[in-house]
Amino acid sequence: MSSTTGWLIYFSALMGLALLLPESTFIPETKTFLFAIGIIGIWRYSMGVVHFIRGMIFLYIVFPLYQRKIKKMGAQTNPSHIYLMVTSFRIDASTTAMVYQSIIREAITCGLPTTIVASIVEMSDELLMKSLWETMAPPEHIKLTFVRIPGTGKRDGLAYGFRAISRDMPDDSAVVAVIDGDTVLDEGVVLKTVPYFKLFPNLGGLTTNEFCEVRGSYFMSEWHKLRFAQRHINMCSMALSKRVLTLTGRMSVFRASVVSQPEFIADVESDSLKHWRLGEFKFLTGDDKSSWFSLMRLGYDTFYVPNASVNTVEHPPDPRFIRASRQLMFRWYGNNLRQNSRATKLGPQRLGWFTYYVLFDQRISMWTSLLGISVAVIAATKYHIGFLIAYLLWVGITRMALTLLLLASGHNVGPAYPLMLYYNQIFGAIMKIYVFFRLDRQSWTRQPTQLKRNLASFQQWFNRWSSRSMTFSALSLFGAILITLV
Repeated sequence: MSSTTGWLIYFSALMGLALLLPESTFIPETKTFLFAIGIIGIWRYSMGVVHFIRGMIFLYIVFPLYQRKIKKMGAQTNPSHIYLMVTSFRIDASTTAMVYQSIIREAITCGLPTTIVASIVEMSDELLMKSLWETMAPPEHIKLTFVRIPGTGKRDGLAYGFRAISRDMPDDSAVVAVIDGDTVLDEGVVLKTVPYFKLFPNLGGLTTNEFCEVRGSYFMSEWHKLRFAQRHINMCSMALSKRVLTLTGRMSVFRASVVSQPEFIADVESDSLKHWRLGEFKFLTGDDKSSWFSLMRLGYDTFYVPNASVNTVEHPPDPRFIRASRQLMFRWYGNNLRQNSRATKLGPQRLGWFTYYVLFDQRISMWTSLLGISVAVIAATKYHIGFLIAYLLWVGITRMALTLLLLASGHNVGPAYPLMLYYNQIFGAIMKIYVFFRLDRQSWTRQPTQLKRNLASFQQWFNRWSSRSMTFSALSLFGAILITLV
């Protein structure tokens, strides 16, 4: 199905919904309902509008100013040494070869002293890297180091790699790019990112724009691309105050003097959370959240470079869209919620008031996202089906407008985006509620690895049933309040 056909079907569906609206939709009593739905929607999307405006200010006004300053500084912005650290584990050979080739190519073209640190598990990856190294024959100022670890997880791979770099005793102007084993570097990404560490003396880490190649269905491909377009605008918004909220594991660049600190390495390797009901548990996933939290706690800034990009090769954990997106949301939202409560405790003085408000909004968005659909269903059940039709028409028009705004991100948009925006809102909110009461449950999507806590049988029983009870109570209270008010 072509993009034009998809958009025509979408507009036809909107017109069909408009024709289904009963005349009673426009009587005074109904206007009160529409006004209420509109207010809820405006409140829900006010944060999105703020992010969009801030993102455009950063992208088209502030960032070009930074670029001009860097151009004036010239070679002064070059780091003394660059470390390109890649972590790989059970990624198919064709993807791994593309990733390694792009890393060696970047080391050659940047023209600066560089060490490639390959933190790997399997001998096949080492042999592949050595083969590419001989073929591409980099100059002598580029070194290659292997760090072989047991397959105990990415956090261990990062920690061992950071310790290997710290043994080199890098100075304060050296930088470390941390690259995932499924991330292909675009040409020039290293030289586009490293100057900002000289421009901003308090910068601890930065991340880049991302595009993706999805080895899955059309819907899975569009879903990933939508996420990257939204990510780009949100990152630009947060970069305006140098408070990018995550240093993405696909590729982020750090000041070498930061990643060689024992405190930072310990935060990445053995991060944990002490929960009042679930007890203390280690973080299995979310190493990018741990590194961000460590930088915030140590007092550093974080940044985003929109014109530097990488291409990730996405392998969905399941061929079925719903199952794959559910597994990915479970991991992503779990990482986000585990991070959120402790991050807000850093306070607005450290985070800045806007960042503090964004983190607060993340905590309540799981409920506000469900307000519109819940009110519409209750009103349709109690009064008239026209309320639900009006709501769906509102959803269709607003999601189309949001999709058009994403064009400003520079990413392509497709006719499936409005539906996926709404899918993410509703299904994502349900997943967040589920995860919020089960923060101790974690798993990887690339391999069948789950967190094992070795708890006593009573503690396991208590955690399981208390999570179920609290989920049921929260949903019941939410429903009761809305039924009373509508």
